Amino acid sequence: MDRKQVDDWLVGYERAWRTPGTDTLGTLFTEDASYRQGPYLAPVVGLPAIARMWEEQRDGPDEVFRMTSTVVAVDGDTAVSRHEVHYGDPVTQEYRDLWVMRFADDGRCRSFEEWPFWPDRQPPGVPQP
Repeated sequence: MDRKQVDDWLVGYERAWRTPGTDTLGTLFTEDASYRQGPYLAPVVGLPAIARMWEEQRDGPDEVFRMTSTVVAVDGDTAVSRHEVHYGDPVTQEYRDLWVMRFADDGRCRSFEEWPFWPDRQPPGVPQP
C-alpha cells in the first residue's frame, strides 16, 4: 500500500458510511476482516458482522457529519490515519480518532482498529482544554 491507495480507501470508507445499506462494504473489507471499535474492545469479525455493526452504529445515510482524514504513516500492508469527526449542525458530538489498518494484497482492509478520543473524556487529573 502507498499513501494514495490508503487515501482512496479512506474516501471509499466515508462514501460507504454515507450510502444506504452495506452492499459496498465488500469493496472495503475482506470477508474475514476484523473491525475493532476501540483498542480494548473485542473485534467484530467477518463481513456480515461488520455490516450489522455499521447499521446499528450509524443514523443512516442522511446523518449530518463532517470528517477530515489524514494519512499519518504507511509501512507495507499497514497504515495509520488521523480523523476529526463533527456530528450535527450545529455540532452535537465530536471526536478525534486514529485508525490502524492492515490491508490484503487486493487493497481491501483485513484488520481495522480505532483509537477514538472525545474532548470531554480526559484521564483523571488532566485539565480540560
